[in-house]
Amino acid sequence: MRFRTLGYICVAALVLAGCGRFGSDSGLNPMRWFGGNEPPPTLEPEGGYQAVAQDLRSPLAQVTGARWEPLYEGRMLVVTGLPATKGWWDVALVTEVAMPSGRIRPDENGVLRLRLVGNPPDPSSATARLAVNPASDTVTVAMTLSHEALAGLTQVVITGGNAVTLRP
Repeated sequence: MRFRTLGYICVAALVLAGCGRFGSDSGLNPMRWFGGNEPPPTLEPEGGYQAVAQDLRSPLAQVTGARWEPLYEGRMLVVTGLPATKGWWDVALVTEVAMPSGRIRPDENGVLRLRLVGNPPDPSSATARLAVNPASDTVTVAMTLSHEALAGLTQVVITGGNAVTLRP
């Protein structure tokens, strides 16, 4: 009788071992039954809720235009601009107020404020001394906005060396 009971206990232990992990995140881990020494999982983003670092790129010399392109999931904002000299790189649209990645929203007045920024060339390089040609050096960047981001939007203000306002 004792051997049969011991056999049932061994079979049950093997079945339980095959059904789940006994790792640190398992509910079968006795170290977690009374709180353990691990913090509970949270929805806090990686790196915490500290303020997002401001973008250190320089504004482009001129914003020449902005337009909307329709998309199935919202709209795409297409912005064109001219840098001060040739050789600018990593041009992008960034929000004036730091926001989490992928969560763009207008302010309480319904205004989305964006900056057209980029990295200038090395000041000692030859391209930094060349004047920009509007026919060939126009920079185009785009940003997609979902229907949720567009819901409270009344206007978009894009700044560089000047400012352009666009209404949806």
